Amino acid sequence: MLKIGVLGAGHLGKIHIRLLKEIKDFEIAGFFDTSAEARQQVENEFNIKAFSSYDEMMEHVDAIDVVTPTLYHYESASRAIKRSKHVFIEKPLTNTLEEAKSLLALSKEADVKVQVGHVERYNPAFIAARPFCDQPMFVETHRLAQFNPRGTDVSVVLDLMIHDIDIVLSTVRSSIKRISASGVAVVSETPDIANARIEFDNGCVANLTSSRISMKNMRKTRFFQRDAYISVDFLEKQVFVTRIKNLEDPEDPFGVTIDLGPGKQRKQIYFNNPEVAPLNAIKCELEDFAFAILNDTEPPVNIDDGYKALDVAFRIIDKMNQNAGLPGAKTINS
Repeated sequence: MLKIGVLGAGHLGKIHIRLLKEIKDFEIAGFFDTSAEARQQVENEFNIKAFSSYDEMMEHVDAIDVVTPTLYHYESASRAIKRSKHVFIEKPLTNTLEEAKSLLALSKEADVKVQVGHVERYNPAFIAARPFCDQPMFVETHRLAQFNPRGTDVSVVLDLMIHDIDIVLSTVRSSIKRISASGVAVVSETPDIANARIEFDNGCVANLTSSRISMKNMRKTRFFQRDAYISVDFLEKQVFVTRIKNLEDPEDPFGVTIDLGPGKQRKQIYFNNPEVAPLNAIKCELEDFAFAILNDTEPPVNIDDGYKALDVAFRIIDKMNQNAGLPGAKTINS
């Protein structure tokens, strides 16, 4: 059994603590938070040890679960990696690309497992849709949220769009040729609504839109590919698949026939709603983290994935800043 310590006992940190207690491969050695009040409250609520310092906690664990504000990700994770501790770290990976590069090098040198918490990879709707996504050539994403002052100190790209960046990069297996983007700061000091167009070398184009000033919440992605269209609703946990095939004899009563004209092969449209199995996405990603450590395998969302998503996010922010006549992005707080 792996001994794990949780760094950070805020809202998300408490969720991680509760779920880690349910995972058979983990034993929670304790947690640390810089707030003495939080340490007391969480220690009483979950009946686990509150360490007096981060260094003390690291002496008693095999792995660290970093659930701190992004500003402290690099320092927290690098200290753990230097002590040969495996690390689960919430997204985004770090506060700057320079920090991400350094963390990447440290993890390779130390030969430890690092998993990044891009939790939408574990959304049950996306899991159900993955088998149908075969070389998409156009991807359209909309991630819209009602206004909430929390998180407005960072661009909407790092606040919301990075989820879809990771989903697109994990689905489109090609290098990026070109990125264009625009954004507007409507109510805060950083962009509240943004659109990015990512063109890949294989011809695929992804169009991503994120907003945190919408009238309703929406988290939808649509994949278009040869003879198929897959719609994923991350919020409602639904998947709709539309496929087109040549008309077979006899005609399928469940398909919709399309007549393309004289001399053309008639086709049928088939509709499918794959079953979406209920699951707890955060618990599943933590279970995979344990599996990777115990079986010496690569985590499903590894540090390279976290770096690539962050790199694309900053490239998008750079494009938005260029269009606005601002300096390029250096950190999340730029």
